[in-house]
Amino acid sequence: MADATLTPALLREHPLPEPTGGKDARGGVLVLGGARSTPGAVMLAGLAALRVGAGRLTLGVAASVAGPLAVAIPEAGVIGLPEGPGGAVTGPGDGLDAELERADVVVVGPGLDEPDGTLALLRAVVAGTADTTPLVLDAFALGVLRDAHDVRDAVRGRAVLTPNTAEAGRLLDDDPDTADEGRDDAEVPVAARIADEYGVVVACAGVVAEPHGRRWRASTGYSGLGTSGSGDVLAGAVGGLLARGASPEQAACFGVEAHGVAGDRLAAAVGPHGYLARELLAELPRVLVELRAR
Repeated sequence: MADATLTPALLREHPLPEPTGGKDARGGVLVLGGARSTPGAVMLAGLAALRVGAGRLTLGVAASVAGPLAVAIPEAGVIGLPEGPGGAVTGPGDGLDAELERADVVVVGPGLDEPDGTLALLRAVVAGTADTTPLVLDAFALGVLRDAHDVRDAVRGRAVLTPNTAEAGRLLDDDPDTADEGRDDAEVPVAARIADEYGVVVACAGVVAEPHGRRWRASTGYSGLGTSGSGDVLAGAVGGLLARGASPEQAACFGVEAHGVAGDRLAAAVGPHGYLARELLAELPRVLVELRAR
């Protein structure tokens, strides 16, 4: 199947939902991650969700950094998750059930750094949410997904995965740098191979793919997007668009385009390299305004 190129004209043919009313009408996003040493990943993802229009935000991070994060982001509710001696999140704890029940979208992975705790958290998420609740899996959540067949089955049809190339290689159990050498399907993007194997929408390396279906390729995005925290922004943006009511493939396409265009603008203003992931956040709502149907 040939790729379609993501362009403003193409996206305007499929406009995002424009919910009216209060914050609940725009959906609630729950972001889970943030070991003691990496709460910033959750902060970036959560703020991205708000910047693209989500109405309500809750963050779950290691208990020792929950207080400081609540002060840093007064727009969000923050809950503490159990942590080990080194600050890694060890699981869901007792206070997560209510947040899972009220969340419209759950983003799992930014800032996690320990496999057993990550897997316990993922299992709690799939058990504690309706099977229609969209999920976004990123970062360390992708690192444990390949071998967790119960979780794979539970997220099929309702998740968006946002791997980088290294995470994509692990999901496919191969080396991402040589994954296409000698393959009969070498022309198939990695995103499409993951989408077909896992039964989910995938955004990877500027390609969005739905399982056994359509593919879209971004025409934006300088290499400067390959900077610390940039993937957290993308994952949060996809989560926020899902909360607004976008379908998984629509949220992934608009998220990838907004992320890429934001990077292009910072490349022009700052330089092709050296801008910060946090600087992408302010660009996101401006880009989405320009992508509205005219």
